[in-house]
Amino acid sequence: MTSTIKETQSIKEAVNFINTIDVNKFSRLLTRIIQKLHVKGERTFSEDEEQKLQAALSLDKHALNLVLETAAFILEQAAYHSIKPASLQQQLEGIHLHSDKAEAFSQSWASAGPELVEKLKRNTFAPKKLDFVSWQLNLQMAQSSQARLKSPSAVLQLGVRKEDSEARENVFVEFNHQQLLEFYDKLEIVQGQLDSLT
Repeated sequence: MTSTIKETQSIKEAVNFINTIDVNKFSRLLTRIIQKLHVKGERTFSEDEEQKLQAALSLDKHALNLVLETAAFILEQAAYHSIKPASLQQQLEGIHLHSDKAEAFSQSWASAGPELVEKLKRNTFAPKKLDFVSWQLNLQMAQSSQARLKSPSAVLQLGVRKEDSEARENVFVEFNHQQLLEFYDKLEIVQGQLDSLT
């Protein structure tokens, strides 16, 4: 099985810090990260809480941020790739995380992972959603340099809005025949991939 979690330089550095943390404290830290992971635009810990964590875990600000970001990244990867708890533990041990910390990840993932995946499914990753589509066909018959010209184009109007707002924004996109064909082919690929997931 291919490892989803690669041992990059920042992950190596984070693993060294994580390995120094008491396993009970680390388990509580993971629980909090999992609880907040699906919430967009909100920090897992407040500034005050981070300062207390620095003291409790004997880490400086950079080290704590690296630990928090790496733990969140690992859990996101587990969610997006539907990694089983045992496989997660094995992969984490493969990047030199001590077995007790890898087991803490695995146990946290086993207990809270399914609920996190459901919450993440409801989130949208794009800041705007498509609300409606309209189109029109344009045909240019001449221009100053050419008397006879036949240049068709399609203009798509995409009505988009932010998830938390009723205000709609219109995006206009103009395609010539070839561009529209390429766009359609890409949409077919996307549709095929969506179909394969459901």
